[in-house]
Amino acid sequence: MSSPFLDIPESEWIAHNQHAFAIYDNYPVTRGHALIITRRQVPTWFEATAAEHKAIFDLIAELRQYLKNEFDPDGFNIGVNCGETAGQTIDHLHVHLIPRYRGDVDDPTGGVRHVIPERGNYKDNSIENWQESAPGANL
Repeated sequence: MSSPFLDIPESEWIAHNQHAFAIYDNYPVTRGHALIITRRQVPTWFEATAAEHKAIFDLIAELRQYLKNEFDPDGFNIGVNCGETAGQTIDHLHVHLIPRYRGDVDDPTGGVRHVIPERGNYKDNSIENWQESAPGANL
């Protein structure tokens, strides 16, 4: 199956290098939400080469500075969904770089842990036995 990312013209790229390119997300969760995408259609992070990993990290660093200049965020989240169960909807590796702004959520404690909303805030004492009940918690 062909990736829709491969149809994006270079004129829409924010930045690029030999193995990856970056665009703004079509469904941004904050101002400046960007995607870093491998040029080669590879399903997830785990199938990518070391060179592709490095290219992605290089673009994350470059984009961070660009987005700081453009949007002046207070922080960032970096996220990768690997597989349908993890929320991946396009079978082509892409990394989310999400600028964060003070007040964009009531309580940011836990950050990316909110992919499981009821377990996101690890400081919430109302979550009883969360460690013991989480699959793989005792690894």
